Amino acid sequence: MPQSVDASAEAEAGKSAGDKSAADKPETVRPTRRYAQKRDAILHAAAALFNEAGVKGTTLADVARSVGLMTNSVTYYYRRKEDLAAACFLHTIAMLDGLASRAEAEPDPAARLRRFLALYLAGRAAVAKGEEPDTAMLNDVRALPEPQAEAVFAAYAGFFRRVRGLFDGTPLERAERNARTHLLLSVIHPARQWIDRYEPRDYAWVAARTGDLLVGGMAGPGSAWAPGILAEPPGPAESEVSPEAFLRAATILINQQGYRGASVDKISGLLKVTKGSFYHHNDNKDDLVANCFSRSFAQIRAVQDAAIAAGGSGWDRVCTASATLVRRQLGPGGPLLRMTAFSALPEGLREANRRTMNRLAERFALCLADGIADGSVRPLDAGIAAQLVSSMVNAAAELPSWVPGVTPEVAADLYARPLFLGLLAPPAGAG
Repeated sequence: MPQSVDASAEAEAGKSAGDKSAADKPETVRPTRRYAQKRDAILHAAAALFNEAGVKGTTLADVARSVGLMTNSVTYYYRRKEDLAAACFLHTIAMLDGLASRAEAEPDPAARLRRFLALYLAGRAAVAKGEEPDTAMLNDVRALPEPQAEAVFAAYAGFFRRVRGLFDGTPLERAERNARTHLLLSVIHPARQWIDRYEPRDYAWVAARTGDLLVGGMAGPGSAWAPGILAEPPGPAESEVSPEAFLRAATILINQQGYRGASVDKISGLLKVTKGSFYHHNDNKDDLVANCFSRSFAQIRAVQDAAIAAGGSGWDRVCTASATLVRRQLGPGGPLLRMTAFSALPEGLREANRRTMNRLAERFALCLADGIADGSVRPLDAGIAAQLVSSMVNAAAELPSWVPGVTPEVAADLYARPLFLGLLAPPAGAG
């Protein structure tokens, strides 16, 4: 797996950051080996710190200490923390783009999808074995200011287009391709959060099982996509500044800007209320954030409970729960808190919430296991399949970014259905 910093991405990072001092450095024309080694050491150290504490929770001084440098030595390469964060994100995107480029050589869509996944998890195995340094997770990209964000978003859009090209040769329309590309990336990115349940030597096995699930779907013989419709719980009145309204506003901002970026001022501003009103309803921001996680977990749990209570086969229950959660992500009660928010949380809170998220994923696994037993779900690895379902549901709130105009009514067919029937299944309504 290619892990070296892509030169063009690095150059773009420098441009986006507006690093005027770059023109004064002769090394930027033809970097010396020592310059490049030190720059890469800074990037790798920063990626590890950003993964641990988020961009807003990391300082240039932290990065400098981790590589045994003074802060002004780091600013020689990256004048601002945001420049360094952009370079780390561009490094990650360039690496992923390289994997997709290699997968393009395969002869058909199924082989291309399997190859892309295999390459990605081979890279994660190399990181787990200590053979390669880790790359920055893309969790905090939306917290970047301009002009750094522009270059990173442009690079990710280019990578997204390349991955969408892996579907070439299918009869899918543009919206369907975009939805399935988002689905593919939404289950690949979080894999680094659960893959450590396995030995690194077994990652190739996990990749093969996951590829089989993504291409072949989960349906047993005779099972069709026909999820039930669960009743939507009543929400607070639009004008009501309730505890629920604060939780929803905080969830939106944390998803966009991370744990540390969702300030009391911004949360209050989104609701058009004063900070005094905030503190009337909430003791402090940390308690509010903890309640945001509890709110999201309670919503998932309630939908799972309702789907189980509705009865039917294991397939019926997991499809109904998943489709309902996807619809609600795009509805007035959404969104759920994104898993990407976990990385910037304090360690104790991060691990506690990750355990809860994994337990909720296991509830999908129980339905899938029942489906295997009753024949409605084909034989598969229910643990891996449940992680894919959980990741798909969690990323549903971002679907409108890739499929403009998508509505809650069609989102499940467009986005959730392909996970259960296979990424290459004909679109809903196709003859």
